[in-house]
Amino acid sequence: QVQLVESGGGLVQAGGSLRLSCAASGSITSINVMRWYRQAPGEQRELVASITSGGTTNYPDSVKGRFTISRDNAKNTFYLQMNSLKPEDTAVYYCNADLVLAAYDSTFRYWGQGTQVTVSS
Repeated sequence: QVQLVESGGGLVQAGGSLRLSCAASGSITSINVMRWYRQAPGEQRELVASITSGGTTNYPDSVKGRFTISRDNAKNTFYLQMNSLKPEDTAVYYCNADLVLAAYDSTFRYWGQGTQVTVSS
């Protein structure tokens, strides 16, 4: 079964740091674009980081300079390092990736289950 499994959320004080992980498992040939989204209560889900297979990253202004996305292709895992956290970063964080499945030699988009990040003031 192909899936993305997240870990690393929790409660942190403002100014602190957290590192989220997202591991892909199953019969995967490769992973193309990897992304992190977040959704706060009553808000739309927003993209906070992406990284291509070539390592090109992209961030919205709201997290630029504070969040860093990275990937370990050998482990089929990617990460979101979040520094200088603010209360407004509080949300459920979801990983998302375009997985090339061995059975189909085609790309499918998968979501992780979500992990809560709470930043206290």
